[in-house]
Amino acid sequence: MLARLPGGLMEPAAIGARLASSVVAPLIKKLFVSEGPGAGLVNKPVRVSSLVSFKGEKRFLSDGDLHKIAEELVNRAAQSTGVEELLPSYELRAVAHAVADSLRAMGYIDMNDVQAVRLGHLALSRHLRAQSPSATLGLSSDAVELHASVLDTACLHILHFFTQRSTFVARTLVENIRGIEELSLKIDTLIERTPSPADAPFEDRYAQYISRKHGKLSIFGLDLAESPEIWPLDAAYLSLDAVGSGAGALPVVLPADHVLAGRNRVLLRGVAGSGKTTLVQWLAVSTARKELDERLLYLHGLVPFVLPLRTLTRGGAKLPTPDGFLAAVECPIAQLQPTGWFDRVLRSGRGLILVDGIDEVPEAERQEARRWLQDLVCSYPSNRWLVTSRPSAVRADWLVGDDFVELDMAPMSRENVAEFINRWHRASGVGDRYARDLLRAVQAKQDLGRLATNPLMCALICALHQDRRGYLPEGRKEIYDAALSMLLSRRDRERGINKPGTPRISEEHNIQLVQKLAYWLIRNGRSEMDQSDAVELLTRALPAMPKVAEQGTPEEIYRHLLVRSGLLREPSVGTLDFIHRTFQDYLGAKAAVEGLDFDFLIGHAHLDQWEDVIRMSVAHARPMERERLLTGLIERGDSSARENQRLHLLAAACLEHATELDPAVRAEVERRAAALIPPRSTEHARSLADVGPIVLDLLPGPQSLSGDEVYFTVLCATRVATDAAIPVLAQYREIQDLRVRRELARVWSRFECDRYADEILAHLGEEDLYFPVSTLQELLALRRFGGRSRIRVTGEIEARDIVRVCAGYRLTHLWMECAAGSTWEWLKHLPNLHTLTLENNQMLFDVSSLEMIKSLQTLRVPEGAQLIGSENLPPSTEIVREPLNFA
Repeated sequence: MLARLPGGLMEPAAIGARLASSVVAPLIKKLFVSEGPGAGLVNKPVRVSSLVSFKGEKRFLSDGDLHKIAEELVNRAAQSTGVEELLPSYELRAVAHAVADSLRAMGYIDMNDVQAVRLGHLALSRHLRAQSPSATLGLSSDAVELHASVLDTACLHILHFFTQRSTFVARTLVENIRGIEELSLKIDTLIERTPSPADAPFEDRYAQYISRKHGKLSIFGLDLAESPEIWPLDAAYLSLDAVGSGAGALPVVLPADHVLAGRNRVLLRGVAGSGKTTLVQWLAVSTARKELDERLLYLHGLVPFVLPLRTLTRGGAKLPTPDGFLAAVECPIAQLQPTGWFDRVLRSGRGLILVDGIDEVPEAERQEARRWLQDLVCSYPSNRWLVTSRPSAVRADWLVGDDFVELDMAPMSRENVAEFINRWHRASGVGDRYARDLLRAVQAKQDLGRLATNPLMCALICALHQDRRGYLPEGRKEIYDAALSMLLSRRDRERGINKPGTPRISEEHNIQLVQKLAYWLIRNGRSEMDQSDAVELLTRALPAMPKVAEQGTPEEIYRHLLVRSGLLREPSVGTLDFIHRTFQDYLGAKAAVEGLDFDFLIGHAHLDQWEDVIRMSVAHARPMERERLLTGLIERGDSSARENQRLHLLAAACLEHATELDPAVRAEVERRAAALIPPRSTEHARSLADVGPIVLDLLPGPQSLSGDEVYFTVLCATRVATDAAIPVLAQYREIQDLRVRRELARVWSRFECDRYADEILAHLGEEDLYFPVSTLQELLALRRFGGRSRIRVTGEIEARDIVRVCAGYRLTHLWMECAAGSTWEWLKHLPNLHTLTLENNQMLFDVSSLEMIKSLQTLRVPEGAQLIGSENLPPSTEIVREPLNFA
């Protein structure tokens, strides 16, 4: 490969990119005939073969001239990148011959100029090479790649030349390229994102490291079956949604892996297990592999830096400056980075900085982390930044002053849950029957469905359902207990791993040892610990466990727990952490309760890192201990004006886990929670929703509430994704506030389809409201009560089903989330349709087939969208470009 040649030769894309427009454009122009008078009247695209100047009646370029152009292109590439010093002259001459042969193929391809532009420069380059396969015979692999890179750049300029021809501009892709300079801008962007010749070999090696390091995912439970413990990220990754507030507090919903498209700085919140770290991995690996689909093209040419704060702050370490990013995460090639490389990358705006886990920094150190982040952004403002955190770890608007957009990971929809369950079972190889049974159980049992709202809990449920042959425990604590049983004992026993001479530690002893490690991490505000600290803890604990102590030294017991427990891992040599923070909190809570550390728990309850620990402590505690904990929380809340709301809400959230509790204590907790209702901000609504279904009984009806309070109350109830929320939400179905109606419509897919439609959607005012449908069942549900004039199709529903269900009804506005090449002839069967909205992540739409839709008056597309064939639309059809935020 070129990028691996000694001396710093660049990768192919980099070589091609450094052929700037001013150098290549004049050479490419010579390949084509000039337009004569009247050429602008041509009313159709023309064949590429008729435009070349080295073939046909208008030929004025000889074979020798063509070869000279190719030779000049190759020489320019060699000179601008230093390649001429690394390849012998005879090989450069051979590459020039090959480029000439490939360019000559343009005289024979059966393609017009419009088709060539639609094809794109890389596909055109591949097409030309395929037409002249013998051109590179006998060349070395490095010369073949040089040939491909030069031809790629030549094709980019060829397409640019086509778009400048008056015949082309008059007839075809004016909107598609958004102006004649679009391709030149792409060239300039490509050049800006191209590493220097000295940096390219290291970046190539670093990209391979990122791809291998983060390109795999441990899916909980798969290692309990006959399947690999580590699964390829691209097979396991599930695209979820992020949600935030748009203009006028209207919700903005977008794919989570698209949060940095059009936004350079994002703070993304999500509960434990919601997929934040997996998203960071996905963005890093997608960028490093350079195999981006249309949706992720905004990542092209960027360099990912994955910065898990739990690792950066290990042992109280100081947060690193950019030159120490790689060393801080123990990247083994950190010392090989060229001098000043990080500065060149970040100064040119090529950095993708992924800061994972603000919540895993102790609260006392979080302001320092914020200052560190602010200094980085100030020094290198043009890069893309993603910061993740649990919701309660940082206040609202924590980074807004630094131009960060704040978004939340949305709960998994029913479709997400179904897809995850099906993928998990395919990966485990247990067949479809268990998947179908589990899907029915999740949909039928509200308590189970409410738990399956993030990837971690879905994985736990899948694993337990398979392990127990279809039987599932109920409640979060029971699920965690069963999962620990699988991991700590049944895992080895059922896989036959216990052998003579290896430690045989009971499940109870395993839990006792591991929970000591968990509690040490929690008390010290850490997510990782040194091996030496873990061994010291075991040394202190083993004398009280003689049956374990006799089986090995503390170091041997440590190694056994690490390798065989299924709960622990070694993120780097000499360090230890839990496979997921949830298990650390659960086991740490158990240790706290057994140690009677109730005052210590209450004293730390205001810290976000302790929230889940407190909840699980209530689950582990006995009735009298629960009473002590909850009473302590409300009394401390009563005496602290600053922490009043947080502590009282936490006490209310704990009631979900209090299976037995003095009614008087329960009433006191509920009374204080009721005093915090109604919510008065998005953050307040989110905090109340985290309390769980109990908050539904406390939420008031719309009477006597202000407009904002009504909206935030609905926002709170919709986040409690259980059908018990439907009667609460039904009280608001007559409210005319568009924010309320949009929110009620938006969350339909989280609830039982027909019941939600009958009790809520059928009663919503229709003015300016699009009703979302993601399945045929939802589309049919709307039809039951007369259809709707505005429908937004968000799922894969076939066109014939839309026509069958909506034809003859009053559908006037249709919003489609569609592929770039979708065709629209079928819309002629919707006689009343006059407004069509198109949306996709590629920002590219082929609208040429809309010319036959005579009823169409308005075509709405996102700002910045590229349209193919819009010149064919009748003058009566207005094209409107505007932000599309679920309006």
